[in-house]
Amino acid sequence: MRTAALVVAGSVLLSRILGLFREALLAALLGSSAETDLYFQAFLLPDILNYLVAGAFLTITLVPILARHVEQGDEEAANRAFTSVFRFVAWAVVALTVLMWVLAPRIVSLVWPDSADADRLVDMTRLVLPAQLFLVLGALFMAVQYTKKKFVVPAAAPLIYNLGIIAGGLVGLAVDDPKPEFFLIGAVAGAFVGNFALQWWGARRTGLEFRRPQKGDSAIGEYLTLAIPLMVGQSIAVLDEQFVRIFPQEDVAATTYLTFARRLTMVPIGVIAQAAGIAAFPFLAGLHARGAREEMIETTGRAARKTLFVAGLAAAGLIVLARPAVNLIYGYGEFTTEDADVVSGLVAIYAFTIPAWGMHQLLVRHFYAKRKMWTPVLIGTIFTVIAVPTWLLLGDALGVGGFALASTLVITAYALGMLIAWGYDSGQQVVRDLAPAFFRALVAAGFAALVGIPLVNAMAGTGDVENLEWLGIALVGGMTSLAAYLGASWAMRSREMSEVLTRS
Repeated sequence: MRTAALVVAGSVLLSRILGLFREALLAALLGSSAETDLYFQAFLLPDILNYLVAGAFLTITLVPILARHVEQGDEEAANRAFTSVFRFVAWAVVALTVLMWVLAPRIVSLVWPDSADADRLVDMTRLVLPAQLFLVLGALFMAVQYTKKKFVVPAAAPLIYNLGIIAGGLVGLAVDDPKPEFFLIGAVAGAFVGNFALQWWGARRTGLEFRRPQKGDSAIGEYLTLAIPLMVGQSIAVLDEQFVRIFPQEDVAATTYLTFARRLTMVPIGVIAQAAGIAAFPFLAGLHARGAREEMIETTGRAARKTLFVAGLAAAGLIVLARPAVNLIYGYGEFTTEDADVVSGLVAIYAFTIPAWGMHQLLVRHFYAKRKMWTPVLIGTIFTVIAVPTWLLLGDALGVGGFALASTLVITAYALGMLIAWGYDSGQQVVRDLAPAFFRALVAAGFAALVGIPLVNAMAGTGDVENLEWLGIALVGGMTSLAAYLGASWAMRSREMSEVLTRS
């Protein structure tokens, strides 16, 4: 599992780096403006389409189905199960894409009733809608590869997707007409090549063949049993990104500020938390299929503890290095020093969610591997309901900082809710093992922030420094936060620190 985690983490890291380059290009060409807000808002309807068919969870729903057949050595049954699910999902996503296309004007006017660019936003939404078709169907091909413990080809999908968006932006720059539409065209091209065509080829290489399901052999019912809870109960972890596109409508660039900050925070979240969850899931599903309950619990707990330690270290580093990172990544062209100050403040708030992401990504997949879909869905839905008024109240009181703070509080509460649920499912001892690791990560990150932030601010002054100086500040701040985090962890006798350092 360690090798798989490294492959996935490496892919996510490269993808996030490309994603930051993509965002930096967007910031340099469009700045923090209404144009940039339109770009981010154009993805709302396509993302809703993705959620309606549980597109974000297709690998989660399909891997356990395929894993059962593969563990039994019946490849033919696995191919028939895949074929039945693929046909069903393909028809559903095509029909919903057409429906979204038709309803786009009404939905845009409902969500953004005061938008002065409603007609253009409708056109941009329709332009990028086909990308979700390729993303959804491609996720099915990825599930086949994950089931066979093949991670390399799926790992290339986000890289190509981001390269497509970047290429679209560069085309706009080349023709001296940089506008969001070029980025959106690149997204569609990247989704087709990286998420659909390449994944079809990768799945074929693992032995996938389309086989007509025999009578009574369809896996659609089993798929729906697993997928419906995810369709109707999207969690706060999934919908977090969508809220910032809808709620902060009064302030121009509020969506842009929050999205830039969140995307930067998602780099360590993707590399550490999401990579750990993706890599662990097929192994957990296989353990469940073999009935290895105790081994499954121990594997989840050990992976979660190690992930929490590394996630806390990442949180400490990002909190301390928020100002240098934002200026080095976004501080070009139309993106001003004032914009950088706002975004860096939001990054420092969002960064405290990294340990929570690390924990819930693994605990949620533990339940999914056992086909207990409703447990994380119900917990996630409860916290989503809580999140909406929290966002509105804190956003109204504190502005964009309130939205970031609301996300941090709710994601953390959601992770603790998942921990409690895991305790009821696997025994209270797992809570006594994992809860201290979670709080140690937060305390150590907070201590590192108290030590490192004043140092970085003193070195940066008003922020009127060159990139080379920012690099120097980042180096000093990074080493300081690392030393402070490790020192605090050692002082608290961190078990997970020993596990990571000894590779146990």
